[in-house]
Amino acid sequence: MKIDLILGLQWGDEGKGKIVDVLTDDYDIIARFQGGPNAGHTLEFDGIKHVLHTIPSGIFHNNKLNIIGNGVVIDPVILKTEIEKLYELDVDLTEKLMISRKAHLILPTHRLIDKASELSKGKKKIGSTLKGIGPTYMDKTGRNGLRIGDLELDGWNEKLNNLINKHLNLIKNFNVDFDFDINQLTNEFLESLDFMKKIKFIDSEHFLNKSIHEGKRVLGEGAQGSLLDIDFGTYPYVTSSNTTSAGACTGLGIAPNKINKVFGIFKAYTTRVGSGPFPTELFDSIGERIAKIGNEFGATTGRPRRCGWLDLVSLKHSITVNGVTDLIMMKGDVLSGINKIKVCTKYNYNGNAVDYLPFSIEEENIDPIYEEIDGWEEDITQAKSYNDLPLNFKNYVEFLEDKLNLKIKIVSVGPDRTQTIFV
Repeated sequence: MKIDLILGLQWGDEGKGKIVDVLTDDYDIIARFQGGPNAGHTLEFDGIKHVLHTIPSGIFHNNKLNIIGNGVVIDPVILKTEIEKLYELDVDLTEKLMISRKAHLILPTHRLIDKASELSKGKKKIGSTLKGIGPTYMDKTGRNGLRIGDLELDGWNEKLNNLINKHLNLIKNFNVDFDFDINQLTNEFLESLDFMKKIKFIDSEHFLNKSIHEGKRVLGEGAQGSLLDIDFGTYPYVTSSNTTSAGACTGLGIAPNKINKVFGIFKAYTTRVGSGPFPTELFDSIGERIAKIGNEFGATTGRPRRCGWLDLVSLKHSITVNGVTDLIMMKGDVLSGINKIKVCTKYNYNGNAVDYLPFSIEEENIDPIYEEIDGWEEDITQAKSYNDLPLNFKNYVEFLEDKLNLKIKIVSVGPDRTQTIFV
């Protein structure tokens, strides 16, 4: 047996949580492999909308194991709140959730460093979610971080106090003013740690490889999107982890030859939260329409998402670096009623037409080159099969498949788990 992966191909917010929830019945284990509570995976079923930040999106299914992998960074305060909300829904996590001992902890001072750093940048800020993700990964690569497994060893209090004091000195160096109560934040952190100890800690790389060897079906769940990858995204406007399929290997301890299918998710258009280049961004009534109908607000921050036409240049880039085998298109219903739909198929990059993602896609370097497709008027949210969909919608799907040289296996026509059509 091998592991399948599901990950985003744009700047995040593609709808990974919904599709993980839909596909979970086919798997025994759902394992999140990177990122932290800067992610917001939204699931909707039985008339209720659920937002997860750290816990894998298979948690609502019975008899399915959910693992927070070693590549994830965990804020105990946020995780505690997430777990308590699940308890209110009678979701029993006792046998369904496990945490890797090698996952790093987000301290309250990591969040403070994040805030101080953004304040110091002024207009040049990168649009951080201020969840402490970047500073935590910095401590991880700087070999200063604290991990889940450290909670089980002697010397925990000394390690924690030393790192907090180091962080407080760093914050002073940013020379920005904002108020915080470090004692209150630390006490809240410690209380949340005690609560989190109710969850089983495991040596996840051993557990997962053993499970695969025993024939268990595993789905690796990514967060954010490929264009936010620290290496292959639109740097420096990226996240601090590897959001691509390679990140699943390091974030779960799975060898590359254990990867089978790679499900790549994209919206029928493009969105982006925060700062950074966005070649196909719309600043007109169509952009406003997409944002309104698509309810384009960040699941974690609530920030409005920037909206634009689908960008096949960046999408091809993501498909290539991830080795995508199956495409999944989300939010096709949002484009209903738009007479002419544009798709960026190439960039004019410094006077040359290119179909690959160059080093810089800042607006002074590129102009998008579009092709135009006839839209559809029909409301497709009630469609139950691919045959129910209008001809122009299917023409749009076939156009994309031809340009991307890859089949679209699933289309989503609404937020609910039932509004999912297998092509």
